[in-house]
Amino acid sequence: MRCLDRYFENRTIDVEKMREFGFIRKDNSFVYEASMSNPQFKIVVEISKERKFSKVIDRMENDEYELVDVKETSGNFVSKMKEELEMFLNELVNKCTKMDVFKQDQTKNVIDYIKEKYEADCEHLWEKFPENAIWRNQKNKKWFGALLVISESKLGLESNKITEILDLRYQKEEIKSIIDNEKVFSGYHMNKNNWITIRLDGSVELEEIYKLIDNSYFLSLKK
Repeated sequence: MRCLDRYFENRTIDVEKMREFGFIRKDNSFVYEASMSNPQFKIVVEISKERKFSKVIDRMENDEYELVDVKETSGNFVSKMKEELEMFLNELVNKCTKMDVFKQDQTKNVIDYIKEKYEADCEHLWEKFPENAIWRNQKNKKWFGALLVISESKLGLESNKITEILDLRYQKEEIKSIIDNEKVFSGYHMNKNNWITIRLDGSVELEEIYKLIDNSYFLSLKK
């Protein structure tokens, strides 16, 4: 039996997507069964609030095939079984969950605002950095926003507090006038001539952030 907690780390389960995937509700759990490429074996996944696990069942023996969950095991047959199980579990997670790495209320409001107004979802492009995400303009695929989680010291502040920040495009000719290095900063990890950074900790009013998002989206439309 394999504990699946690490697969669901920083992710939120979408019950409707689980049903579409093929999960069936049994008591307080969701259960999914699927044959493997070798029909002698099947994968069983069970997900509940208390635990999440998978196991491979040998139909001929009517028992769990535990070797797929033993790190030290090797051999061509077991290796292929392990690879198939891993691919399946990653597919399950990608199709039945969504990233949930951002904790600030303002960040969540920004995500909802952009989703509703511009029909754009956060894209987590870097597997090693799940706390970083971007938005693209759906018309030309240009970025118009980015979310990152960093230490405030990286913004030049005398603090090591971890904060969530929003990078947005801004008019090049006006950018110096909006930067105060307290609420609004030069674009972090972006072209500082064209991008600004905002802390999503309440330093800037939400309505003002929305206006800056709209402005950034408008700028992303330009050639």
